[in-house]
Amino acid sequence: MDGSLTRTLAAALAAGLIVAAAGCAGDQTGAISPVAVTVPPEAPRTTGRERGGSDADHAKLVASFGGEYRAPAALRMVSDVTDRLVRATERPDETYVVTLLDSPAVNAFALPNGRLYVTRGLLALASDTSELAAVLAHEIAHVTLRHASARTEMALRSELVSKVVADVLNDPATGALLQDQSRFVLARFSRSQEFEADQAGVRTLSRAGYDPFGAARFLTGLNRTMALKAGSGLATEADLLATHPSTPERITQVTQAARRIGAPGLGADDRARYLAAIDGIAYGDNPADGIVRGRRFLHPRLGVTFEAPDGFALENTARAVLGTTPDGGRRLLFDAVETHAGQGLEDVLKATWNDAIDTGSFQNRMINGFPAVSAVSKGKEWFFRLAALRVGTNTFRLIMAAKGTADPEPAFERWLASIGGVGPEDARRLRPTRIQIVTAAPGESVEAMARRMVVGDRETERFLVLNGLDRGATLRPGQPYKIVVE
Repeated sequence: MDGSLTRTLAAALAAGLIVAAAGCAGDQTGAISPVAVTVPPEAPRTTGRERGGSDADHAKLVASFGGEYRAPAALRMVSDVTDRLVRATERPDETYVVTLLDSPAVNAFALPNGRLYVTRGLLALASDTSELAAVLAHEIAHVTLRHASARTEMALRSELVSKVVADVLNDPATGALLQDQSRFVLARFSRSQEFEADQAGVRTLSRAGYDPFGAARFLTGLNRTMALKAGSGLATEADLLATHPSTPERITQVTQAARRIGAPGLGADDRARYLAAIDGIAYGDNPADGIVRGRRFLHPRLGVTFEAPDGFALENTARAVLGTTPDGGRRLLFDAVETHAGQGLEDVLKATWNDAIDTGSFQNRMINGFPAVSAVSKGKEWFFRLAALRVGTNTFRLIMAAKGTADPEPAFERWLASIGGVGPEDARRLRPTRIQIVTAAPGESVEAMARRMVVGDRETERFLVLNGLDRGATLRPGQPYKIVVE
């Protein structure tokens, strides 16, 4: 990691501003983890080779989102919904090729070259076909409405998208910074364009025979999902909220648009078909890229695990594992760093931390059999505890920050003491989580069904959000619901 990235990470650790997605820090061997970008469709649609776009660019884009997710039933369902929506637009002759992305982020985007991308995270959140259709109709509307007419501008921005993705694939450090700096430039439509796409999307939903109120339901679920993250002090995952206007205002707008069409209950939601199509899809982090279970993080391929101190909530992102307390007064960062042959751990800390380090605080030590060096750095508003540690051939950094002058040493030491290796048996037990569709039994409560979830914490809240249910809702016997299982 170079100095510029270190400064960025240090500032982000203090301010909580790192752009995040799924994946593990320093994962240099696999596909780069997904970063949610809604790319504006700014050129007229074309035909033939030009319309199809570059297969290489498509491959890079897919790789930047964690790769293609293979789920034949879900892909067929999304493709069928897309075709049905397109036939209901002002440009029914258009066609789209759908790609599912292996990302837990909640996003979808359509490109003017006829490609449409949907993350598995979005499929997990939507509760019925009309909710999925609402998102797709909105994204297709941006293309149909030709929201940016300057072809040269599209070419320039497409070139920038390709550059960002290429940099991510070839230079993760530089790529992470470029993603952060260019995310909104690449992604954001104007406020009026977003609302225009919302209005057009709701009309398309209705013409296609879907429930036009699906748009409001999905946006409400998205808003509740991000509120759950905010409640834990972590709202870093890149998703539709990163590239779209305030969700409450959009909910009001799409609800009014749906009411102009008719009363609730108009159109189909195809809930049973939708849930059957997503039964078994992956949910949350991919264990191959590291996984969070409550306060514990495990990465079998890198061979490391740790447990955050009490009060910290963890988020596994593309560049690092981040943690924070609910009040934001304490934060932690865990990442992998590249080292040179023969480079000592003290030199690693010096090379990857540009703020002043108290030279008298360096301490060589062993942590559960692993060599480590720890140190102290005091910023203007934050007190930092740092460590570099080697597990096998991999080198990791652990940084804990406390706002003010309070030394976080006790919590930092507990964190260090939890570091361990991941053995073959641990790796075998680390199974991915997935969506399972279950039927409510007579008299079964929300709380009882939520206890079957493997989500780490706040099971009831997460179950309600996942199923689009309000607090105090009761289950309907014989009806299908989503839960998260291993």
